[in-house]
Amino acid sequence: MARISCDLRFLLIPAAFMFIYIQMRLFQTQSQYADRLSSAIESENHCTSQMRGLIDEVSIKQSRIVALEDMKNRQDEELVQLKDLIQTFEKKGIAKLTQGGQMPVAAVVIMACSRADYLERTVKSVLTYQTPVASKYPLFISQDGSDQAVKSKSLSYNQLTYMQHLDFEPVVTERPGELTAYYKIARHYKWALDQLFYKHKFSRVIILEDDMEIAPDFFDYFEAAASLMDRDKTIMAASSWNDNGQKQFVHDPYALYRSDFFPGLGWMLKRSTWDELSPKWPKAYPDDWLRLKENHKGRQFIRPEVCRTYNFGEHGSSLGQFFSQYLEPIKLNDVKVDWKAKDLGYLTEGNYTKYFSGLVRQARPIQGSDLVLKAQNIKDDVRIRYKDQVEFERIAGEFGIFEEWKDGVPRTAYKGVVVFRIQTTRRVFLVGPDSVMQLGIRNS
Repeated sequence: MARISCDLRFLLIPAAFMFIYIQMRLFQTQSQYADRLSSAIESENHCTSQMRGLIDEVSIKQSRIVALEDMKNRQDEELVQLKDLIQTFEKKGIAKLTQGGQMPVAAVVIMACSRADYLERTVKSVLTYQTPVASKYPLFISQDGSDQAVKSKSLSYNQLTYMQHLDFEPVVTERPGELTAYYKIARHYKWALDQLFYKHKFSRVIILEDDMEIAPDFFDYFEAAASLMDRDKTIMAASSWNDNGQKQFVHDPYALYRSDFFPGLGWMLKRSTWDELSPKWPKAYPDDWLRLKENHKGRQFIRPEVCRTYNFGEHGSSLGQFFSQYLEPIKLNDVKVDWKAKDLGYLTEGNYTKYFSGLVRQARPIQGSDLVLKAQNIKDDVRIRYKDQVEFERIAGEFGIFEEWKDGVPRTAYKGVVVFRIQTTRRVFLVGPDSVMQLGIRNS
């Protein structure tokens, strides 16, 4: 028994060491777990704190959003009230401008942007001749943008109606280096013409720019042109401008022409034509777009020999291009023509080709070198044939007229023929390779 008891004591020693080892390992594991648990609790507390911070931040932003929505709703209500007020003023203004029950011949709109000094000069010129016929020609200023000087100047006149085009859509040009101004101009034109034709229901609109003066018979001329356009659907628009209207190239204030080249710079069109153009209006360069054959579709434009508008805008979107050579020397008509007494039947499609071909046929043909000198030494009208655009540009350069073409048509041309005066009274006809055939004078 004593030996057995001794053996048991010897066995208990390793068991005790094992127990102690297990306890130490357990304590170590518990310590590690406690550390991890403490770290987890600390992380949880940090996350909870961050979450509370985010919740507070979201709550603040939601409050701000609600406040902004309330502000937007108030501004929308104010905008509706302002639009109603503007419409009321416009209706009152138009009613005042058209009082007397007379149907207007055409609305007149001056397209403006940021040149208050130019605008003042233009309005002064227009009002000089528009005031006696205000009921026939209600006057508008359409401003593109928010230039305050232009807006204040426009609102200072009680003889006209002010419109403002605000466009905040970014301009993306189609080609590198293009001026965005030409894109903004196109947008402004479309907006203004839509307003006048569709909102205010005018049947015709005359478009002026804020750097133009007008002639004494400007409105009588357009009244005669309106009657002519009603009779002849092949006339797309009437213009007050002649690109070759410089003093040295014009003489007769009574002379009018048809042209295949859109002149612009003071022009009138009808609502039926705008119905066609408005849906496909270009992003930029509307003047050049109207000169494309696919858009005028064989129709022509009426233009005078002596301009009824004068463009004094040396500084503008075109950066004064060609001003000193082509615009500054323009002759503005100073003769008060009685257009009501004039028979313009020769300008209708059925008569004009015969009339114009007669003028070309009677002109004396010249050719070769020194064409300017030869033309100056002949007392009659002369005609000069050109075989292509290159030769036309050479001859036009010798005389000093516009050399430019658009879509195969020289400026001012009718069936390829460009006409201008030399030494006051005599005409020079530059005749294209197909012109005599188109005019029916092939055997001349």
